[in-house]
Amino acid sequence: MKIEWLGHSSFLLETSDGRKLITDPYDSGSYDGAVGYEEIDVAADVVTVSHGHPDHDGVDGMIYAPANVVRNPEPTEAVGFAIEGIRTFHDEHGGSERGNNVMFVIEVEGLRICHMGDLGHLLSEADIQKLGQIDVLLIPVGGHFTIDAAQASEIVNRINPRVVIPMHYKTAVLGFPIAKVDDFLVGKSNVVMANSTYTEIAVDTLPAQTEIRVLDHAK
Repeated sequence: MKIEWLGHSSFLLETSDGRKLITDPYDSGSYDGAVGYEEIDVAADVVTVSHGHPDHDGVDGMIYAPANVVRNPEPTEAVGFAIEGIRTFHDEHGGSERGNNVMFVIEVEGLRICHMGDLGHLLSEADIQKLGQIDVLLIPVGGHFTIDAAQASEIVNRINPRVVIPMHYKTAVLGFPIAKVDDFLVGKSNVVMANSTYTEIAVDTLPAQTEIRVLDHAK
């Protein structure tokens, strides 16, 4: 499994036989240009969308329209990706500030991958139980609009995934008032700076203990 960070909260998950899933495609140039990542020009078989904000739901602006778009949490399967969502909120007040959010668990090639979308609060014990064992966790860490570095660290400790890939943080091409990834990395020794836009993950190569992999954005 190849996981490539396109930018912001958008990842390309590509199987060994070439099937492609994209998470939360951003609308390039949205929010008056604050979302400065380049247009997504990947032809994906399926796309997941955690919520309807332009920096996460740029499906209409994708150069290649996907055949399958998954927005609802009900279990579904598309081109061999088993997908199920968990309803959460974009803020700490039941969605009253920024609305709802769906965390998606994606099963493929023996891996359980969780994309947390714009999660805005700590998880309940019931949420943790629903998630089950997660191999790869894609988690926002920038704060302000989502959980911050400290909250993300607490969630990682409770879920205990094998690989953590941070997302939704400040970069040179993102104009949002959120924190850089550095805050999330403070005090952690299990960090791999990939110096690449992607990482390769397979069931038989998962690290024994939780490892944080920081990717470069591709777009």
